[in-house]
Amino acid sequence: MEIQFLGGAREVGRSAVLVDDALLLDYGTLTGEPPQYPVGRPEPDAVVVSHGHLDHVGQVPALLRGDRRPPIHWTPPTAELARVLAEDSLKLRGYECTFTESHVQRLGEVEERHGYGEPFVVEAGGTDYEVTFFDAGHIPGSAHVLVDSGGRSPPGSRAESDDGDTRLLYTADFHTDDTRLLSGSTARPDADVVICESTYSDVTHEDRSRVEERFVETVRTTRYEGATALIPAFAIGRTQEVLTVLEDTEIRPYLDGMGQRVTDIVRRHPGYVRNADALRRAKSGARYVTGRDGQRERIAADNEAVVTTSGMLSGGPVLRYLSMLRSDPTNRVCLTGYQVEGTNGRRLLERGNCELDGGVVPVAARVDLFDFSAHADRDGLRSFLDDYRGATVLVNHGDRCPAFAEELRGDGYDASAPELGERVTV
Repeated sequence: MEIQFLGGAREVGRSAVLVDDALLLDYGTLTGEPPQYPVGRPEPDAVVVSHGHLDHVGQVPALLRGDRRPPIHWTPPTAELARVLAEDSLKLRGYECTFTESHVQRLGEVEERHGYGEPFVVEAGGTDYEVTFFDAGHIPGSAHVLVDSGGRSPPGSRAESDDGDTRLLYTADFHTDDTRLLSGSTARPDADVVICESTYSDVTHEDRSRVEERFVETVRTTRYEGATALIPAFAIGRTQEVLTVLEDTEIRPYLDGMGQRVTDIVRRHPGYVRNADALRRAKSGARYVTGRDGQRERIAADNEAVVTTSGMLSGGPVLRYLSMLRSDPTNRVCLTGYQVEGTNGRRLLERGNCELDGGVVPVAARVDLFDFSAHADRDGLRSFLDDYRGATVLVNHGDRCPAFAEELRGDGYDASAPELGERVTV
């Protein structure tokens, strides 16, 4: 088996892994100005998508240009979330989108949906791969992807010879701890090769219950002081997590932006969340913003809590709220997730200013970062990899991939960190 890293190698974003020049695992976008896409122009025979975040699925519609129609395999929530992201990308201004509305519509022609633990056969490059999704505990519908190069397909689907079989486990993004929204991943399927994410390989997450306590107290105090708490959140996963945390309190947040539509989608797939009833109550307690008749201006002028996209301040209603709230130091911006280098959120966190209305402006409002991460931390990664000491480990999706791979080698693993565009034969 030959694996080529078209994106996500020694970086966070634009994940794309090509297997045997035929089977593509993820095809995402690296958020920034301008956004970056996977290298090369692959023409896969089939595509398997791990989950519905922009950095893993953002460029999938572009694979359907011309007469290309590779089948796309994903879980039911990922199928719906991918469309939301694609439609939102078409609305953005400032850069040329790599696909059109027609490409997005074609997704429905080629997609195939699969649940967790249901092996299916993918034909690519003359090989029948058996592929299985396992719950990754990252966002609703997220999956580890197990790719078996032969011998374990359903009867009659392929040759019976097991010679040269390789079992590749692509972890994509995963979390090993339980959260309000999801249960942590416990899947450890047998594998010869593991492509492992490393986003938080040098971080130990704060206890989640403590994070929730600080977050609720911060929002509560801000409103008590007569100010507004602006809560930027990723529309997929993080928004629903924040809503379930606030559901236990007297706070009834406003919900603005793409998170509204995504919350409705997630509620349609109750089997992919930990507590569907809690999410139902959380949605019922949130007040949806329409944006009509000066509604956002009235909300910003009151002592409210507003959960809105985007989580890295790269677009969406959050910029409108921020422009109205930034000058008052009693207001707060409660960042709820990782801020990628080069994004507006990272700039605000490190420099106290951000890009608004075509210029860079100071932000007097207080800024706090709460670690609601949906990724495994250092302990979670090492605990997961304990089951793969005899496997080849290829580290990706992180800011310090080579360093983490070196640490693993020091502990006896066969580990490396491939570079962007590199081919690895396993």
